[in-house]
Amino acid sequence: MGKTLFAAADKLRGNMDAAEYKHVALGLIFLKYISDRFDARISEVKANPEEAFLLDDPDASRDLIIGAGIFFAPERARWTFLKENATSTKPTIGELIDQAMFAIEAENPTLKGVLTKNYARQELDQTKLGEVLKLFSDIKFEDAHHGQDVLGRVYEYFLGEFAKLEGKRGGQYYTAGCVVKLLVAMLEPFRGRVYDPCCGSGGMFVQSERFVEQHAGKHVDPKKARDQIAVYGQESNATTWRLAKMNLAIRGIEANLGSKWADTFHEDLHKGLMAKYVLANPPFNDSDWGGDKLKGDTERWKYGVPPAGNANFAWLQHIIYHLAPDGYAGVVLANGSLSSQQSGEGDIRRKMIEANLVDCVVSLPGQLFSTTQIPVCLWFLTRDKSNGLSRDKTLRDRTAEILFIDARGLGSMVSRTLKELTDEDIAQVTETYHAWREKAGGYADVPGFAKAASIREVAAQGFVLTPGRYVGTEAAEEDAEGFDAKMARLTNALREQMVEGESIDERIRKALVGVGHGW
Repeated sequence: MGKTLFAAADKLRGNMDAAEYKHVALGLIFLKYISDRFDARISEVKANPEEAFLLDDPDASRDLIIGAGIFFAPERARWTFLKENATSTKPTIGELIDQAMFAIEAENPTLKGVLTKNYARQELDQTKLGEVLKLFSDIKFEDAHHGQDVLGRVYEYFLGEFAKLEGKRGGQYYTAGCVVKLLVAMLEPFRGRVYDPCCGSGGMFVQSERFVEQHAGKHVDPKKARDQIAVYGQESNATTWRLAKMNLAIRGIEANLGSKWADTFHEDLHKGLMAKYVLANPPFNDSDWGGDKLKGDTERWKYGVPPAGNANFAWLQHIIYHLAPDGYAGVVLANGSLSSQQSGEGDIRRKMIEANLVDCVVSLPGQLFSTTQIPVCLWFLTRDKSNGLSRDKTLRDRTAEILFIDARGLGSMVSRTLKELTDEDIAQVTETYHAWREKAGGYADVPGFAKAASIREVAAQGFVLTPGRYVGTEAAEEDAEGFDAKMARLTNALREQMVEGESIDERIRKALVGVGHGW
């Protein structure tokens, strides 16, 4: 459904830039979600004799809606009204949509400042806008979860496609789905606080909630299982923060993204938060993060002041600062973070390794991100490698040891320029990590793929964490055929080919003689 809907909607955007049209389309999807859920709740109430009479009382009916965890939609903000007026010119359909967005924010304080409200602007073709609205009207967001799953998938698909169209700019709010899935599968966020200091459009949270639901067990209500995790995030870009708020609201995920958008480094909205799980995909090699103003932040820069020209080790240390004593973090970073020695980065990395914070490092294949060609890796951090539990598994003491996984050979091309990790690829990496850290995991090194190295071995490599330095090369398959037998076979084959070649040369020479060009 998402692919078909996006293709149709994209045709209607005309010459509008994808970065602008993104908010037009995603805002309408969210508006339809609110309206559909509102209408469904009204139908439920009408079917219940004990509640139906309350619809005549404005205050009571409003309580029936909001009390069920549903956004209240005033009459002129409902999809049926907008659909009926899709061709309106005075006021334009854009003006009516803007009024609907303002009305919804007024009735639902948690959405204040979140919704897109510039549909009436001159550069937005009102005829095409009405066509997009009609297009979305034909889609029924219906499933066992009141349309949340279907609508969530459509919203997620649109986010991914817009990120591709926007290129590098799209990377500000969207992380490749397979990378998010791998991070979540590795960390298994099951219970406790989940934090993302640069949450983009909220993909890490969506996948975390999905993981919890999928692993809740047959006899556990997925909603109750979801309540076992608490979501915290922060985003510095205003429009991306709004996307995240809508993305999570569509799925009914309650999240604390702060009261506003704000720069995590300079205005930490969750100061003092200690998270069980941190998942993050910070901007790669960010050189404009204002590090000069934070050199005295000794609370966060425990392992060294990060250089003002690159925020990689600022992100890592900020994440460690927010990590609970039994917490785990998974971070996507540029490969340069594994080996850089510039501006003190090598010393910070060494101190982090010596402090036993680095649990596992994974090299990812190229072309996973449509928004950048920079090779990337995953850092997995924890404060305590001595023991612990992961769901129902007892962890072993991994002190003074780091697991290296070289996954560059994994992935399948899904287009000319884009690669994805398959579910099998994700399982291979995840199972290797879990087998290594669990007491009864039965882990064994795999040449060319995985190696458990001691801190002493890492020190011998100058505290460089590039997996390729440790995993070695893939073991060659043993050849059952002996050398002498193989040489005899190959020599005979060569002799036969040379004889055949001489015969072909002779036939060609005779053919040339026949046309007067022989020798």
